[in-house]
Amino acid sequence: MAVIPVIMAGGSGSRLWPMSREHFPKQFLNLYGNNSMLQETVNRLADIECTAPLILCNEKHRFIVAEQLRQLDILANNIILEPIGRNTAPAIALAAIQSLNSADDAYDPILLVLAADHLIKDQQAFTNAINSAIPFAESGKLVTFGIVPNAPETGYGYIHRGSELDASRDGEKAYCVNRFVEKPNVNVAKSYLESGEYYWNSGMFMFSARRYLSELKLSRPDIYDACVASMNDVRGDLDFIRINNDEFRQCPSDSIDYAIMEKTSDAVVIPMDAGWNDVGSWSSLWEISDKDACGNVSRGDVILNESHNNYVSAESVLVSTIGVDNLVIIQTKDAILVSSKDKVQDVKSIVEELKLCGRKEYSTHREVYRPWGQYDSIDDGDGYQVKKLLIRPGERLSTQMHHHRAEHWIVVSGTAKVTNAEREFLITENESTFIPIGAIHSLENPGKVDLELIEIRSGKYLDEDDIIRLSDKYGRVDGGGYD
Repeated sequence: MAVIPVIMAGGSGSRLWPMSREHFPKQFLNLYGNNSMLQETVNRLADIECTAPLILCNEKHRFIVAEQLRQLDILANNIILEPIGRNTAPAIALAAIQSLNSADDAYDPILLVLAADHLIKDQQAFTNAINSAIPFAESGKLVTFGIVPNAPETGYGYIHRGSELDASRDGEKAYCVNRFVEKPNVNVAKSYLESGEYYWNSGMFMFSARRYLSELKLSRPDIYDACVASMNDVRGDLDFIRINNDEFRQCPSDSIDYAIMEKTSDAVVIPMDAGWNDVGSWSSLWEISDKDACGNVSRGDVILNESHNNYVSAESVLVSTIGVDNLVIIQTKDAILVSSKDKVQDVKSIVEELKLCGRKEYSTHREVYRPWGQYDSIDDGDGYQVKKLLIRPGERLSTQMHHHRAEHWIVVSGTAKVTNAEREFLITENESTFIPIGAIHSLENPGKVDLELIEIRSGKYLDEDDIIRLSDKYGRVDGGGYD
């Protein structure tokens, strides 16, 4: 049977603010290694015989996901968009139904369900555990991967193993699932660790598509029916798979654990000891990262003097410390967080305060991804905004006009094809053009390299909803601004 990876890329990751935000959460960040966590999850599949993955993500993250898959050269109409979060049971059902589309009745692929925001240090141990699960999934079992615990962790749910099953393909041990247990207190967690019979619940699974749907239909027919109805009106949109929004909004919300795994009699747990971490806080990231002789972890332009056991990340400016210990210092282009390591779980309270105050820093970064590229909001003030735009080769912004603002475009690198009212012309490095208020205009990159330019807006009203979009290659005729 074919193995189809299903990567869950939803979630907001507010505990890693200010780097992780509602519109750019942790799964899209480079927190450990050379790629984003989503890209690392995809690359982790290199030694497993499988197809290109299906990615499930929120509508608002679609351009980020598409860009990161494009960088890996695996962007192929494989992004399922969820109009609203309904937890893991419905999301996996959407992927299962999609995997069976245009297939004969006997086709029943194996789904490998992974989270996009997990870190795995031991690639070989991960691969061995995944390969060992395939025979069980092929025989109709629902496999979950239990992380071998190394501490009495109170922040995870646990899986209690039952009787041992016959050896798997790679000789890895496998057990019937006795029960799932909620997050314990520290004394109970210590007893779990000492017994050697409990594993952390990783949120990774393997089963056949039809087996999963049959279990869902049995235990949660309301979710099953809503997901089937949602997938009856699937339509393509660039590299995205759009489901029926109205039907999916009627779907109940539930996790795969509650909806299926805790109810089925065919659950199997395979232990995984692969250096797994869900990177749930800045302190956990400090714990797993390489440290200097003073116990510090530093990323970016950082100078540490007489400082110990700190996690310091600088995105765009120099950050220096003198005589500080056990701190987390995170600098982004528009925010700075300073916290003691033992208080980082309270970062969510800062995010909530920002949200209540209506501040954009809780949700968006200065840099925003769009289907044509990305832009960085460099500066703004009374009557002006300055943005840096990067437009990929062959891409273009919509044909549009503005009632309240004029724009100056200055090309930094590459070549721009500009439509300005009745004129169409090219401008290149160190050249500029002016778009007056009310002029119908568009911007395109006709070249083979990225186009970078500075856009200066001026006027009394500069918000993104000052736009009349006349045509758009990405189908976004309605709506405002760069969306």
